[in-house]
Order: sequence, then structure tokens, then C-alpha cells
Amino acid sequence: MSATAPPTAGLPDPASFRGEIERAIQRNIKGLEFLTAGAPTVGTTPKEEILRRGTLSLYHYHPMADEVYRVPLLMVMATTNRAYIFDLAPGQSMVEYLLKQGYDVYVMDWNPPRADEKNLRFEDYVLDFIPDCVRHVQRASGEEDVSVLGYCMGGVLTAMYAATHPDGPAKNYVFFTTPIDFSQMKLFSSWSDRRYFDVDRLVDTLGNAPPEMLFSAFDLLRPASRTAGIAQLWDKLDNDDFIKSYRMFDRWSNEMLPLAGEYFRQTVKELMWENRLYRNELRIGGQRVDLGMITKPVLHVLAQHDHIVPYDAAKPLIAGIGSKDKEEVVLKGGHVSVAAGMGAVKRLWPKLDSWLSERST
Repeated sequence: MSATAPPTAGLPDPASFRGEIERAIQRNIKGLEFLTAGAPTVGTTPKEEILRRGTLSLYHYHPMADEVYRVPLLMVMATTNRAYIFDLAPGQSMVEYLLKQGYDVYVMDWNPPRADEKNLRFEDYVLDFIPDCVRHVQRASGEEDVSVLGYCMGGVLTAMYAATHPDGPAKNYVFFTTPIDFSQMKLFSSWSDRRYFDVDRLVDTLGNAPPEMLFSAFDLLRPASRTAGIAQLWDKLDNDDFIKSYRMFDRWSNEMLPLAGEYFRQTVKELMWENRLYRNELRIGGQRVDLGMITKPVLHVLAQHDHIVPYDAAKPLIAGIGSKDKEEVVLKGGHVSVAAGMGAVKRLWPKLDSWLSERST
């Protein structure tokens, strides 16, 4: 005769059930805190603005080490985003890390271009803004040599600068996830297909390219990522470290900047449609941009899971330059997480330090 099963057999453990109820309550409390909290504080490493020219700001960060490397570092941000991705928060700031390692750090940041700046072109960024910032870095540091680091489209502008200033003061170049072959930017190529995308009408009508349009274009690269991100956020609302990081990255990705109209027109026509940078056919101020003219030491860091700049779009840089001292490294991470976040703390930042330290004395 079989024993009678206890009445609770097959039912959830009461203690486990109570734990799930408590977690659900805490998630709801944290959710309300998340929705009512103000924008997270970012970019807190002490600095001073040493140059401002409309859309351009140049910042010099205060030193954090007793011994500072001789060669200062100028970082060039992509014109679509604010540069505080380099300086999210204490402990998650590339700038802070570099300062503590002994580097003299300067950052080119961007403000939304004014209506009267709609005519800014590649020429303004490559032959004016970057050289002007290099001169300010030289004056502030008292050094002739400068290392220049460019991120994403900031790297594209840096590559154009390097190719048109082969004998300039830049001693080293560092590139993060920098596209060269724009034919390999597949979804962007489809989005800007000349058969359907009237860039002339857009620029002639609006002046500057609106950030909402640019944001939508980036969202199309991974249409399910925002939904997946919200689901992950809900699941981890009781994880304070995750929430802090999520809010900082979410603020940065949502604060996309408009692009100067003529700069946007050139990007679409010269880079996306004609792929002239990759073909060494691009001309800036009457000068051909030949990547083979770049002969200074170069480090190019790519992200293994980059959905914005795929490896095939970025890999021609090292192959196309004339430098003997050149290195490509592919690190685990995505387009943003390779440069910022806990993965970058362990992988990119030490690599950047070891490469620069040998070339900054």
C-alpha cells in the first residue's frame, strides 16, 4: 500500500516563492527610482576648456601623476557624439586611467553645430580644427610632438589629417574602430542608397542633419537591441552597479548631435557613395588624401562584435598606410564597450598604455 503524498508535493517551495515576491517588489521600487531619477552625472574628471570655436571645444585635463610622459595625447571624438564616453565616471573613465598612468590628456569635443555652421566641410575639420587643436596642445604642453587618437568617425578625420600632414607634429596615431572601406558598412550603404536617399534635398532644406534621423539610422543596425536592453534592464533593476552603468551609456547614446549639413553631404557622397577614402581618391582643399602617406607609428583597435563598423570596413587601414611601426588588435567587445565599460578597463586601456608608453618619451 503506497504512502499518501503530502499536500504540498509538486508545489513551489514557500521560501523560494516569498523570495520571488520580494524581488518583484524591489524591482518595482527600483523601477520607480529609475524613472524619476535625473540624468546621471558624467564627465567629472577635472578639466578646463582651453579653446572654443562654435561646434568645437578643446579640453585639457588636470594631471593626476607626479611624473608625466613628455608627449601629450590629443583625443578626437566622432562628430555625432559627446566625448564624455572617454570619461563616464570615476573608475570607468579612460581619461582618468590615462592621467593616473602619467599622460597629459587633451580631448576634442563637439557641441551641436549652429545654423550658421551648416557649411562646415571636411576641410574645416581636417585642415583647420584638428591643426588648431594640435597647436594649442603644443603651446599648453611646451612640446612639439603630439600623439593623436581618433574614435570611429573621429578616427576617419584623424586619418585624413595624418594623410594630409605627413610631416606634421603628430608623433603617433591611435585609431579606435575606424571605418575606411565604406562599401562594407552594409546597412548604412542601404540606408543611404543614392537611388532613394536625396541628400541634397535634405541638406538644402534643413541645413544641418537632425540627430533624430541619425539616431534612427543607428537603431536600424540592431532593431531588436532596444527591446532586449529594456528586458535586461527589468531583470537587473535590483543590481545597482548595472543600473548605474546602463543609465550612463543610455544617456550617451541618446545625446546624439546634429551634423553640419555640408559635412553630412560629403560623408554621404564622397565616402558612402564613391568610397573615395578607401580608393585614395578623396581630395580635401585640393590635396589628395593618400593613406600611404601615413608613416608615423599606428595602433588600430577593432571590436570583435562591432555592429556599427564591421571588421571588413576597418581592416584596410593598417594594410593601406605606409608606416613600418603599425599594429592591429581585435579585442572582445562591441563598438562602444570596447572603449568604455568594465571590459575596456581590463583589455583596451592596458593595451593602449603599453603601446603609448614606449612611444611617449
